[in-house]
Amino acid sequence: EPIKGSDYFGNGRVTEFKYGAKLGTVIRKWNGEKMAYLKNWGEGWGFVPSDRALVFVDNHDNQRGHGAGGASILTFWDPRPYKMAVGFMLAHPYGFTRVMSSFRWPRSFVNGRDVNDWIGPPSNSDGSTKPVTINADTTCGNDWVCEHRWCQIKNMVIFRNVVDGQPFSNWWDNGSNQVAFGRGNKGFIVFNNDDWSLNVTLQTGLPAGTYCDVISGQKKGDYCTAVEVHVAADGVANFLISNEDEDPFIAIHVDAKL
Repeated sequence: EPIKGSDYFGNGRVTEFKYGAKLGTVIRKWNGEKMAYLKNWGEGWGFVPSDRALVFVDNHDNQRGHGAGGASILTFWDPRPYKMAVGFMLAHPYGFTRVMSSFRWPRSFVNGRDVNDWIGPPSNSDGSTKPVTINADTTCGNDWVCEHRWCQIKNMVIFRNVVDGQPFSNWWDNGSNQVAFGRGNKGFIVFNNDDWSLNVTLQTGLPAGTYCDVISGQKKGDYCTAVEVHVAADGVANFLISNEDEDPFIAIHVDAKL
């Protein structure tokens, strides 16, 4: 009989490869999938129990088409949907999350297959690995991708830490690809993966006040560098997300409150 992940629960967490494959299919809207169907994400999708799962959007193998996952896997080569997928993963309570940090390689597709998928890290002519240089905007140079340094991903790691232990709450969807959910009274996130704009007033579960969106910007001292979200006394807030925004999702949490 085939080896199952559950055979190894006694050893620790197991890599839940279905996670990235399924989330990629949903974000890409392949096979009629919609973000609205993510309401019962996790065990409801046939994954291993949350406390046994190590999850990721992509890893070093399947970002190259190797191993489990197939063509639906999202990677840094598709940055807009990739950031949405990583944002969803880091906001959602299921599993122990892992963020990928990559290097670029010169892809070359022949008959649908990358014939350069074997190439290693950025290197000098003598074969030595190039150093990871840091740009003025804190991203990496020398063909190091450093997804963990992308401000949207870095800020969602902070979001995950802030909402740790809080329940999955206040789910909303439009029956299509606009969805939102909270993490108790600590955080709230809204996605627009439809081909039209989102304009909706939602119950966030958060205390009243002005919050900085940590996707378009962040809190800096006593002001927001980009989008502000105003939560009323009853916990509701209005969200406006164009389908043409650079990153069509908004995330707020109590440590990004003015």
